[in-house]
Amino acid sequence: MSDFRQAFIQFAIERNVLCFGEFKTKAGRLSPYFFNAGLFNDGDSLRKLGQFYAKAIIAAELPFDLLFGPAYKGIPLVSAIAIALAEMGKNYPFCFNRKEAKDHGEGGMLVGAPMVGRILIVDDVISAGTSVRESVDLINAADATPGGVVIALDRMERGAKELSAAQEVQQIHGLSVTSIINLDDLVKYLQHHRELAQHLQSVQHYREQYGVHY
Repeated sequence: MSDFRQAFIQFAIERNVLCFGEFKTKAGRLSPYFFNAGLFNDGDSLRKLGQFYAKAIIAAELPFDLLFGPAYKGIPLVSAIAIALAEMGKNYPFCFNRKEAKDHGEGGMLVGAPMVGRILIVDDVISAGTSVRESVDLINAADATPGGVVIALDRMERGAKELSAAQEVQQIHGLSVTSIINLDDLVKYLQHHRELAQHLQSVQHYREQYGVHY
């Protein structure tokens, strides 16, 4: 596992973003872990989160021209990522959308740089894929090209059918999904950290029940 992925898991655990126990998912499943990116809620954690996203984007060698953050969670994410990439010598424009169109001033649904070229969509996780679908519609309406999706965590578990949420995005929209970490990374992390060993079996069992192998 890449060093930044291991460091991200450690960071998420320290900030209580990644917790272990018993949590009910939207699908009604009892998950042995829970990831709440909303708890990256101060300046230092947001700065570090942006750096981890930037490292994942660079490692994946994703071709894109602009970063797009869907409202509302994507707005601080895309801002932090753009800053982190610029600090690494890769200066990209970014924009985000409003939930409701503005009818005065500059107007419109989008704020930031003009949406041109290949657009990389930024989000925290993908569950039902609603945010991605709405983002793709906005990008197409601007005559730009959806170029991919980057998220913090890919749970790698089946959705309504046999595919994971990330696989459904790829099948429906033809977009690759890049994540900072996925469930395989989490299992590997638990295998190498004795203080968390008690959670390994339950995570592996959940993986066997609901997981999708890539």
